[in-house]
Amino acid sequence: MHPERTTTRFPAPVDAALRAAGWQPGRWDIKQAEIWADTLRGHTSPAGHRHAVFPAAVEAWAEFGGLRLGPAGTGRQVAPARLHLDPLHGLHLARTLGDLGRALGTELSPLGEETDSRALLAIDTEGRVYTLDHTGDWYVGPEIDTSLAALVAGTEPSRLTTA
Repeated sequence: MHPERTTTRFPAPVDAALRAAGWQPGRWDIKQAEIWADTLRGHTSPAGHRHAVFPAAVEAWAEFGGLRLGPAGTGRQVAPARLHLDPLHGLHLARTLGDLGRALGTELSPLGEETDSRALLAIDTEGRVYTLDHTGDWYVGPEIDTSLAALVAGTEPSRLTTA
């Protein structure tokens, strides 16, 4: 007999952190994702800025929204991030996200927050993930899975620069 082999989308420590937070394969809370989408669409800043809401964001919220990830151990290059994946952390940052999105040639929507540093996580229309904090804007990864893995593993993101 061969032992049953299971494969996961994520490296073992990331998979463990996600499962400890309540994620499991197939998790899909589209109702909550739509509530967040409606809340963000309905919010206008005092200066008239509005949030972009698009499929990549809604899909990320449906699968990972509401999770609080608290990784254990040390990071590879930086401290692993403690995350709260709730887009309402960015509710009042429509202008900031709009400005960065224009600079990058895309639109950005809030994804959550690194709770220790209060850095905002954002996702663009292609599913790329960014973090914005008091030190600058950072590129985390090309899609949600590798981005969560990088944040939980403590892989240093790349600083965004303007040419």
